[in-house]
Amino acid sequence: MAEYYYLLAGLPDLKLESTDAAVSTRELHEMIDDQMEDVGRDMHLLELFFLKGDCKNLQILLEDNLAELPYGSNWAKKDLQEMIADALEDEFQDDARFPSFMAPFVREYFERKGEAGYFPEDALMLRYWNYLKSKGTGFVGRWAALNLDIANTLTALICERQGWPVEQYTYGYDAADVDDDLFARLKEIDAETDPVQKERRIDALKWVWIEDETFIEPFNVDALYAYLLKAEMLERWAILDPEQGRERFTQIIEGLRKEATVPAEFTAYMPKTEDAFDMRSEGRYNKNEK
Repeated sequence: MAEYYYLLAGLPDLKLESTDAAVSTRELHEMIDDQMEDVGRDMHLLELFFLKGDCKNLQILLEDNLAELPYGSNWAKKDLQEMIADALEDEFQDDARFPSFMAPFVREYFERKGEAGYFPEDALMLRYWNYLKSKGTGFVGRWAALNLDIANTLTALICERQGWPVEQYTYGYDAADVDDDLFARLKEIDAETDPVQKERRIDALKWVWIEDETFIEPFNVDALYAYLLKAEMLERWAILDPEQGRERFTQIIEGLRKEATVPAEFTAYMPKTEDAFDMRSEGRYNKNEK
């Protein structure tokens, strides 16, 4: 696996306490394109990262075909517009330039738009994470699996409360495969009533996971991918979150770091009531019952 000392050393420092994003994902895409020779054979992994931006841009164009696209991506606006138009043609032939899930999602979007219980952004991102899991290896594959588990589990918890069929709102989900520790954290996050605070806690969990996965090899492609992931988070919070919120985000991350040094049975994040695993007491959510 290639090392990226020069490329990583030339990128701006990422600081949690900053109220401004150090660099946008669009700017990072341009920087990487300018140093293609340094990225070399690992470029396909970075293309998988920027595919998330393509998905977000696609979602924007589906709502407004003339909208400006803010996210760093692999394809230009006109390419996505052409793909949308082609996907809606009666004699559509799948465009090999794009991942296989994108055109079917376009058709699904127009068929189900406005349907009660249909959340297109969530549906598209679940397909992205599943695709990333199938194409990524090592760190990237594990990152995709983590995000699938997080998205599916939080969705399943909502479905349980609402009485909705879990399989209709999740994608490739088997609760029995979700790590007990992660499930406990997500159960606690799900109980958070403030949606912004909930988002902070989810991102904090991801941030600490990224650091734990990449601290040993600070200059390989995993570290470069991790940098992009962190920059993406900071970019989002620079737009959504005031300084006080950023401070709270930092506090949550520091709390998670401290918890990681404490034996699992004593950690503060573990639920303290018997109903913490109420869903897993039922057969389909009990990891020990197959």
